[in-house]
Amino acid sequence: MKTKNIRTVVYHVLVCGFGLAMLYPLCWMFMSSFKETSTIFTTAGSLIPEKFTLENYANGWRGFAGVSFGTFFKNSLFIAVVGTIGTLASSACVAYGFARCQFRGKKILFGAMLASMMLPGQILMVPQYLWYEKLGWVGSFSPLIIPFFFAIQGFFVYLMMNFIEGIPTELDEAAKIDGCSYYGIFFRIILPLMAPSLITGGIFSFMWRWDDFMSALLYINDAAMYPVALALKLFCDPGSSSDYGAMFAMATLSIVPIVLIFIFFQKYLVDGIATSGLKG
Repeated sequence: MKTKNIRTVVYHVLVCGFGLAMLYPLCWMFMSSFKETSTIFTTAGSLIPEKFTLENYANGWRGFAGVSFGTFFKNSLFIAVVGTIGTLASSACVAYGFARCQFRGKKILFGAMLASMMLPGQILMVPQYLWYEKLGWVGSFSPLIIPFFFAIQGFFVYLMMNFIEGIPTELDEAAKIDGCSYYGIFFRIILPLMAPSLITGGIFSFMWRWDDFMSALLYINDAAMYPVALALKLFCDPGSSSDYGAMFAMATLSIVPIVLIFIFFQKYLVDGIATSGLKG
């Protein structure tokens, strides 16, 4: 019993230690946003500011060249929300097809989907850019939104497909007897039962769209259309002075939506990952 108690204490000490190590950079950024810009790095070893100031938030929110930082938040919100809707709608349809429908070439398509999950994004950057340029999408939000309406992220398809496979097929058979088609079964039975996996996918998709820096850097060339992830780099100018205080202040605000989503949807997130549909 004594050995077990020692192991429990050591386990909790290690977990708390790793947790603090991961949280400290965020705490340092948050507290630094209340320091004067000129003192941030000279007092980097001190977490608590000697003098609290809100000037960094005022300067950061003012933005650049007449474009307030609120505009960048609106751009990020638009991209993240619309892209997430497209991802969930398309991934749910494809997942239902893989889980319930039988058709020629199903295994080949499923293997291709799994293979696409293993490809690094850097490999696809050049061909995607050339393709979107031919379509005239470069310089707009289209490359950041439209592709996600075609289930291009295999992770969400795989997640939802596993969830659907856990739903008893007896529900489908009963619906067929009542005259439901595949579409009726999907919209009336499967889709409502997929709520945990849809919420889980929505959380991850929103987070990835909100934090997407590389895609915005490639396709957006108008500063007024920058999302938050790309706009933050404007505070750091290697050729002149950098306003790190304003950058930390806006970076702190940028993580607020993600934190709120995790707080309010944590229960659904756990349910969507831990379960695989209904067990009959």
